[in-house]
Amino acid sequence: MSPFLILLIGVLFIVAAIIWFKLHPFFALILAAVLVGLLPSSAVVVDAGVSVWQQALRSFESSATGLGLMAGKIGIVIALAAVIGQCLMESGAADRIIRTLLNIFGEKRANWALLLSGYCLSIPVFFDTVFFLLVPLARAMFLRTGKNYMSYVMAICAGGVITHGIVPPTPGPLMMAETLEIDLGQAILGGFLIGLPVALFGGLVLPKLFVKCGIDIPMRDAPGASTAELQEIVDRPASELPGFFVSILPVALPVVLITAHSVYGALGYQSDLLALLGNKNLAMFIAMGIAMWLLARSKGYSLKQLTSAIEPALKEAGVIILITAAGGAFGGMLRETGIGDTIAKMVKSYGGGNEVSQGLGILLILIAWGSAAVMKVAQGSGTVAVITAAGIMAGVLTGLDEAGIELPYHKIYIFAAISFGAKVISWMNDSGYWVVCKMSGFTEKETLKTWTAQLAAMGVFGLVEVLVLIHIFPLN
Repeated sequence: MSPFLILLIGVLFIVAAIIWFKLHPFFALILAAVLVGLLPSSAVVVDAGVSVWQQALRSFESSATGLGLMAGKIGIVIALAAVIGQCLMESGAADRIIRTLLNIFGEKRANWALLLSGYCLSIPVFFDTVFFLLVPLARAMFLRTGKNYMSYVMAICAGGVITHGIVPPTPGPLMMAETLEIDLGQAILGGFLIGLPVALFGGLVLPKLFVKCGIDIPMRDAPGASTAELQEIVDRPASELPGFFVSILPVALPVVLITAHSVYGALGYQSDLLALLGNKNLAMFIAMGIAMWLLARSKGYSLKQLTSAIEPALKEAGVIILITAAGGAFGGMLRETGIGDTIAKMVKSYGGGNEVSQGLGILLILIAWGSAAVMKVAQGSGTVAVITAAGIMAGVLTGLDEAGIELPYHKIYIFAAISFGAKVISWMNDSGYWVVCKMSGFTEKETLKTWTAQLAAMGVFGLVEVLVLIHIFPLN
């Protein structure tokens, strides 16, 4: 069976299980992973004599392994970030940050404050973590302004998802820069500048278009503090709130530590102390300690009371870890069907076999964007998508170099096209989809209408931007 047909069956199963049969996403994703593992793929050679029962056992074991690997990568960070978010909200630290940002940007530009925060924070920190840290601020902002909750969430998404995929030292962009042999400084500066218009479009323009189309989602209770608790927080006098520096510290400290470690390593240096402090789990643990201290000081909690206060956040984090890990299991089983190798062979054959033509430059951009987009839809991980697409394009560019053909523009545009392609489309096999869905209080259908549609539009907008820039500023 073709890997593409297996992908289609898996997609349809998940959609039907969640939307029509109302299965919990965790069960839908795990069952889909097992189903994909059971279907025979024409791209994978199966050992002779393997019975259907043995294949079923392998499928279950592979699904469990995939779930465990994903949980190991995200579990601690999600749990710590959930605690940080709740502590920031209940201590008043989040509201202090919001009041300061509103003083700087004004309430009419609240979207700018959230978008730029996400844009900067997601350079060294994974998008999931940034969203966990910022979505409580969007909820507090809504209670202060009384409107635009969906727009605030979309602003965070637009800012965070772009730099996560296009600006090193985030793993995907860093690997792309190395694979395509682009200077790291050029990749950081170029990615930051090229990504900014797309983030502004996705976070400021798209929400207004969505509202005009009748899509406007109210704020509901979600993991962390309830709406009633948030309202009590934002009504507090400013004199009772912690200072701005100590309030922003749980958000900024892990960013500084992780960035310092990434940049130091990218420059070719090694530091055991920085490697320790810059570890994402330890950095988040330190930040959680500060956030818990803030809450204890604000409420006068004892250690026992503090432990009880953060228990709801840990319970909610557990559900999200299970769902996102199940998405990782499903994506892992899709990769085992050989779909990535099939796509790579098709795209590489198509790109490498073309003779020089007037449209070669545009063709290369389309191949870069399209290969990343297909990989993203197929297996959910944007990092895997950009690494795979970069490998494909590296082979194509090597072929051009060996043939003595000069690329008509700087390779940074291939880099950017891959990143924007990996935004299309984020749906139920992507952990980011579930983080946004569960932490924002959106339903699955509402998340498809907002997050999924937003990223698809941003991916296409980014492609158009790159096609324009290669003609206006080729940089070669």
